[in-house]
Amino acid sequence: MIISKVDTFSGHRDSVYTIISNNSSHGFYSAGGDGFVIDWDLKKPDMGKLVARAGVSVYALCFDHASQFLWIGQNFEGIQILDTINNKIEYTSKVTSSAIFEIKIWQNKALLALGDGVIAVVDVPTLAVQKHIKVSNKSVRSISVNEKTGEFAVGDSDFNVNIFDFDGFKLKKTISAHTNSVFSVQYSPDGNFLFSTGRDAHVKIWDVFNHYEPVTDIAAHMYAVNHVTFSPDGKFFATCSMDKSIKLWDAGTFRLKKIIDRSRLAGHATSVNKLLWTDYENQLVSCSDDRMISVWEIAI
Repeated sequence: MIISKVDTFSGHRDSVYTIISNNSSHGFYSAGGDGFVIDWDLKKPDMGKLVARAGVSVYALCFDHASQFLWIGQNFEGIQILDTINNKIEYTSKVTSSAIFEIKIWQNKALLALGDGVIAVVDVPTLAVQKHIKVSNKSVRSISVNEKTGEFAVGDSDFNVNIFDFDGFKLKKTISAHTNSVFSVQYSPDGNFLFSTGRDAHVKIWDVFNHYEPVTDIAAHMYAVNHVTFSPDGKFFATCSMDKSIKLWDAGTFRLKKIIDRSRLAGHATSVNKLLWTDYENQLVSCSDDRMISVWEIAI
């Protein structure tokens, strides 16, 4: 595995908290502490397009493939929904006065992970809040959907991973997963495993079809692991951390393959918050508290 830094995108004026695909193989959205939502194209570096100004910090973005709408989770101000075809804010809704840490959409339902420990279930066509699920006494930080099983996993700041069924939104299982807040939960692309990461600097892997029994526990970083994501072919996964590093792992053996940091590859200067592994030339995108977005080409 050979890693090279391709580019750095600078356009944000504050920490960059989230990046997601814009439904193309080579484009993505970013958002952060400045409230800016920017559309980037990996084929056209430094040609970012400002598509929304939230006015407050944005921790969560979600692209609705059916409508081509972009959901923007504003800190304490609810949601804005951007029509990406006509590039205008189509709807706003004060669905909550809490922070929104994650938004996931599945079959006309939007799941919002909130800072008050609740998951808000929103009907996508009407934007009506249909259900509040109290999960934690603290915040809900992450949601991942398993389309294979019709389940979704939730990571919270009570150190737990919770498994829910979309049928009735019933709690199926609570796992005392970590020794501190759970920051990221992600199902593997094949749906067979659930990965969780947390403030305890560990990555833990759970066997979905064996009642979420633990598979392995990796002491992955020096400080909190903020996010985990998978390569397009599912053979590798990447983690990023408050320790300023990105690590790449073999998804079959769970062994470390490469480290991206300041000393090795001119990595980020502060906490790395989110990752996006794209189809475009197998490029990995990272964002950080240093206000920068970096692009890495992964040659295997």
